[in-house]
Amino acid sequence: MIVDLNLQNKNVIVIGGGKEALKRINSLLNQNCKITVVSKKTNTAINKLATSKKIKLEKKNIQEVSFLSELKPDMVITATDDNLLNQKIIKAAKRKKIIAYSSDNPDESDFSNPAIIDFENTIKIAIFTGGKSPAMSKKLKAKSEKIFKKIITKKEIGQIKIQEIARKMAKESIPTQAARKEYINNIMSDNKIDQLIKDGHFKKAEKRAITILRDWK
Repeated sequence: MIVDLNLQNKNVIVIGGGKEALKRINSLLNQNCKITVVSKKTNTAINKLATSKKIKLEKKNIQEVSFLSELKPDMVITATDDNLLNQKIIKAAKRKKIIAYSSDNPDESDFSNPAIIDFENTIKIAIFTGGKSPAMSKKLKAKSEKIFKKIITKKEIGQIKIQEIARKMAKESIPTQAARKEYINNIMSDNKIDQLIKDGHFKKAEKRAITILRDWK
């Protein structure tokens, strides 16, 4: 089963300061979560993220798991080159009912990381081998991305963004779920909105959706 975790406002700790840690950090940056990196040494890219306040950095050498009680994370990700330490942290996290992921041991992790094709943080397509072959996931992602870029256009992405705005507004003025669904379907099938999005007039398309909502009965 593939799920998309809602990490908004959650505390996530990444243990490690190298390339693998950076990879995991980058996958979290758009999740609106609080990221703390714990490592005695960190590479330049991680230091820049800390300087720009996109992440919090704890410069310390982890040998014990007491930091789990101190920092109280909702999720912990181990990305050090010490396999025994990674395993120790994962086991301790599980005992505390903390979601845990180890970059070097997916079998012990609570979840796996698929290769993600991301279209403007709006449409995401996962290529997943269940942890059997991350290398093949990456290879298939590269092949699939070329195909999906021909299928998923700016119009589809724009329509999703318009529907997100329209859905939020509809919750405030349309009382029933059935009626809100009908309104969203109306937005999706509106030729004028489609054309405005296609022509790059997103704000005008948004105004059109607001007008339809205002006249909705």
